[in-house]
Amino acid sequence: MKVLAIGAHPDDIEIICAGTMTKYSKRGDEVFICHVCDGSKGSKTLTSEEIAKIRRAEAIESASIIGAKSLTAGIPDGEVVLDLSCRLKIVDVIRQADPDLIITHNPQDYMTDHINVSRLVFEATYLASLRLVKTDYAPSTKLPYLYYMDTLGGINFSPTDFVDITDTIDTKISMMMKMQSQIGWLKDMHDSDVEEYIKVVARYRGFQAAVFYAEAFIQAQMYPQGLTKRILP
Repeated sequence: MKVLAIGAHPDDIEIICAGTMTKYSKRGDEVFICHVCDGSKGSKTLTSEEIAKIRRAEAIESASIIGAKSLTAGIPDGEVVLDLSCRLKIVDVIRQADPDLIITHNPQDYMTDHINVSRLVFEATYLASLRLVKTDYAPSTKLPYLYYMDTLGGINFSPTDFVDITDTIDTKISMMMKMQSQIGWLKDMHDSDVEEYIKVVARYRGFQAAVFYAEAFIQAQMYPQGLTKRILP
């Protein structure tokens, strides 16, 4: 199976669903991790060009831990908008992976880039398979399932599905630790120790799912993607 996780910024997938991506990789699935934005606003000391270059390198190194391919749409932070240009960039991300499953942000997450990425992925998932939608890549060969991952802090999110990540949480943390440019940023901006955050959220979701650590999801219910078998690992 091919699995594509699409997050807004370099570190979103790593914080929210890297445990699940690790499980897919360990069982032999082909994993793609896309950061739609270039990370160019995530520093108080570096220029946009400098921090974007650093964050792209960190994203590639993080994905390599699980043998995943790192993709980007290259949109500057704060410039993910609901227009045709951004939509077609997401179509091309999907076409590069040709996935059986896409995981992305919940539509009610905490900031605009996350919310708009969620909407653009919803729009692009169907369009990516249409031959007459012309982009730089060939059309997808299938219509993938679509799942929304947890919100930051679990706010406005009532899960329908859980993945036990008890055996992959250490790898998840290792992937996030490759995002060194963001460790201090998250502390300064949100007073957040990211390793503690990952463990606390995973332990809470694990409690809900009757395992030690878990990640939480919601399936996007839409025709014709009914679900008669479990897609999540």
